[in-house]
Amino acid sequence: MKPIRLISSVLTVGFWTLASRVLGIAREIMILALIGPGPVMDAFVAAFRLPNMFRRFFAEGAFNAAFVPMFAKKYEGEEDPLLFARDALNGLALVLMILTGLALVFMPALVWTTAGGFYGDERFDLTVAYGRIAFPYILLISLAALFSGALNATGRFAAAAAAPVFLNIIVCLSMAIGYVTGGAVIEWLIWAIPVAGVAQLALVWVAADRAGIRLRPGRPRWTSDMRRLIIVAVPAALAGGVMQINLLVGQQVASHFDKAVGWLYAADRLYQLPLGVVGIAVGIVLLPDLSRRLKAGDDDGGRDAFSRAGELSLALTIPSAVALMVIPLPIVSVLFQRGATGADDSAAIALAVAIYGLGLPAFVMQKVLQPLFFAREDTTTPFRFAVWAMIVNAAVAIGLAPVLGWIAPAIGTTAAGWLMVWMLAHAARGLGDVAQFDGRFRRRLWRICAASAVMGGALWLAMAPLAGLLAQPGIRFAALLVLIVWGIAVYALAGQVLGAFSMAEMRGVFRRRPRT
Repeated sequence: MKPIRLISSVLTVGFWTLASRVLGIAREIMILALIGPGPVMDAFVAAFRLPNMFRRFFAEGAFNAAFVPMFAKKYEGEEDPLLFARDALNGLALVLMILTGLALVFMPALVWTTAGGFYGDERFDLTVAYGRIAFPYILLISLAALFSGALNATGRFAAAAAAPVFLNIIVCLSMAIGYVTGGAVIEWLIWAIPVAGVAQLALVWVAADRAGIRLRPGRPRWTSDMRRLIIVAVPAALAGGVMQINLLVGQQVASHFDKAVGWLYAADRLYQLPLGVVGIAVGIVLLPDLSRRLKAGDDDGGRDAFSRAGELSLALTIPSAVALMVIPLPIVSVLFQRGATGADDSAAIALAVAIYGLGLPAFVMQKVLQPLFFAREDTTTPFRFAVWAMIVNAAVAIGLAPVLGWIAPAIGTTAAGWLMVWMLAHAARGLGDVAQFDGRFRRRLWRICAASAVMGGALWLAMAPLAGLLAQPGIRFAALLVLIVWGIAVYALAGQVLGAFSMAEMRGVFRRRPRT
């Protein structure tokens, strides 16, 4: 078995994901400055979420949870993985073309279902129009996800991780062109989405070809492998559907409050930065690694990979969560408060950021724990847990909305995230030693928490002397950078002193050449 270098591969995926998320923040800065919270932004957010919602439902969540372990096992065995991948490609393409056609025809009903609060005002018609432009993105990005899954299963992570960068580059350039030429920025923005989908699909298709994974469209075939793929994918699709229902519940609640959809969207993008860099990167690498180790009977290696993934995730996530809870307003005001976005908008977004920050470790640990089940082709167990999480999310979001207003969906999301992690961790006890964190993880966990608390205190103390600089145009980005670097330095020193991690270990990791 050709081993996947877990930490270096996570760093490879994390680097490209970081680049994508940083460009994503730049994208949100431009959207908030040039369009700003209001009817047009609310309509764009609701329209853009439609293909992304179905993408997570069909491709990145359900389909890849079934496809990657099966492809990885065939790749390591004597079977033909390319024949299986071609059949999966053709079947997925057929389903997506039917779905896209239906969505374009029934877009008004789809918008009413996902953002009912828009009905009767200008946001509804805008969302329908934008949705018809953006929705074909699902076909392109879902096929790209299949190629990415095949590349990941063979230990090649760079191209698949780099593909999302194209979306943000194309979107940012399009908005810049629209602004400079005096055109309608929103129209440049919405048309850039399908164009970016073509670019992303082209990148991973070419990368797969060069890696020897040569797949071409053809007539779909019904085989025993496709039957097994469907059997494994359906529970994962239902689980993905449950998670999307959580998002829809939040959007439905927010759609009844002025500007709330845009506020929650902006906050979501900020906490998605560490979630994408750490949690999604770890999950992408860990799933094929665990699948291949289980196939080879390497339980000790599997436990070590699982424990190191959890350790790395929390060492990076817990301090990020503390920062989002301690200094949300400086981050939001410096990044987003300009143009069409004012101080009241910043305060609202910052509140949501702090609440999402509280749930960030849970969101990341889901990405670490779920591969334990997916690698065994068990997608039913995570589905059952996702249903309970959905019930809690809906109860909190809908139940608290009359009392707390638009912020209730953020509270529901965080509560559901922690419940999901507790259930996954409890069920993992029955999967054997490979699913148990080792002694090193347990020793370091409390030290990571202590170092993060020290960093949080240092950030809180530093805000007062930097408050004036953080409010001054021209130098506030530098002041925020100083605040962030100060937090990183304090955490690194506290972590080293407390034994949360070893700087010598980290230097060794960075010296390893990532596999691409």
